[in-house]
Amino acid sequence: MPASTTTAPGIGAVIELMRTNRMPHARAIAEDVLATAKAQRWDPAEAVRVLLEAEATGRNKSMLDTRRKRAGFPSGKTFEAWDATLSSIPAATTDYLRTLEWVRRKENLIACGPAGTGKSMLLEALGHQAIDAGMSVSWLSMEDLGSLVRRHRIDDSVSKAITKVTNADLVCVDDIGLLPVSDDAAQGFYRVVDAAYEKRSLAISSNIHPAGFDQLMPKTIATATVDRLLHHAHVCQTSGESIRLIQAQSGKGTMPMG
Repeated sequence: MPASTTTAPGIGAVIELMRTNRMPHARAIAEDVLATAKAQRWDPAEAVRVLLEAEATGRNKSMLDTRRKRAGFPSGKTFEAWDATLSSIPAATTDYLRTLEWVRRKENLIACGPAGTGKSMLLEALGHQAIDAGMSVSWLSMEDLGSLVRRHRIDDSVSKAITKVTNADLVCVDDIGLLPVSDDAAQGFYRVVDAAYEKRSLAISSNIHPAGFDQLMPKTIATATVDRLLHHAHVCQTSGESIRLIQAQSGKGTMPMG
């Protein structure tokens, strides 16, 4: 929007230049900042610093928001909601995973164990932390992979589609073994693991250890998949009762009725 009629001509020109140079975050506060700078006799460099800092902060937030949206996280859970007292994963292991050093080394994470023991939450929280660290993340389910293979088989573009979904620093595949695995999903999963091998980090959650994947998919595909998946992997075995069930039984699963 054009500068208001009460805006000083010099400030209006600065705002217009910010519009031309696509500086929306600095432009939003420019009038107030420059008026304050004049009234309080700021050093000119200070006014410039405040405006550039606002632009940098705003751009960074927009970039992170875009990466979160592209990742396709299921719920938005971060480590702010993580309760270490309910997790069967040792604190030292969680602390190491949060450094993201394993992602930088193109290593994998496998969280396996009973339903409700925090596997998906761990993956999502790590995914959000990776984005905060400037990395890109892709979130998939086995059903997503099955649909992808079926959709792109028609025009023989499966390989291209797999390359696109694995073009991230961290690729998460959630809830393996929760539902029956179709042949298309098994093929898609193998293709993701193969495409990411020693090039990208994979993080998967599964109700069973990868050693039992031949119960979910053809043995030849399972063997080739697990061979690549486990070669550079950290395996976190979760145990215990469902955290969701524990919270429900303690009254923490819902907000009190008014």
